[in-house]
Amino acid sequence: MDVTITANPAFSLATIAIPAGGEVQTEAGSMAAMSDGVEVETKARGGVMQGLKRQVLGGESFFINTFRSAAGGSVSVAPPLPGDITKIPVASSQPLMVASGGWIAGDSSVDVDTKYGGSKTFFSGKGLFLLRCTGDGDILVASYGAILAMTLEAGQSYTLDTGFVVAFDESVQYEVHKAGGSWKTTLLGGEGLVTRFTGPGRLWMQTRSHGDLINWIIPQLPKTSN
Repeated sequence: MDVTITANPAFSLATIAIPAGGEVQTEAGSMAAMSDGVEVETKARGGVMQGLKRQVLGGESFFINTFRSAAGGSVSVAPPLPGDITKIPVASSQPLMVASGGWIAGDSSVDVDTKYGGSKTFFSGKGLFLLRCTGDGDILVASYGAILAMTLEAGQSYTLDTGFVVAFDESVQYEVHKAGGSWKTTLLGGEGLVTRFTGPGRLWMQTRSHGDLINWIIPQLPKTSN
């Protein structure tokens, strides 16, 4: 995928070059601009059931847009919140796990599905499902805030608040636990539950949390009177 990312990391816009006869898939509603000669097709990739899984369980749209160009062109995509966009290569030998709502575009050779996280994510505030990307190609993931990447060596661990997780290789093990040594610290200290990742593999985090934004906005809303 030939991508040019501008205005990052605060207001990133990704412009994807579409070669003659090529195509790219994007999250429905993420298109900001496109050049002449580019056509778009909207459908639920993988059928109705897989579309429903992405929407209800994975936090993505039911539909995926496919942009094509016979003579070549470009399409630009942007996330709904201020933040960053980064390109991540995916290989069939190393599936990639993406936090709910993080996928924004990708090569048609990469399949995007949901994966049950069990009790690992039940208490994490991120939902029961992650997006699982498989195949050979590139994807674009978006964040709230900037994106920071790191590589964990075998046995090396790193802990993130679950609201700051963007993506990680499936080879990376993860577990959710209390931020402090006791429930009192967890509930009253404002940190909640965190996710501990253990390598080997790649890990991406964002510098802001959607949950923190929501918690800040709600008290600012005008109170309704009965």
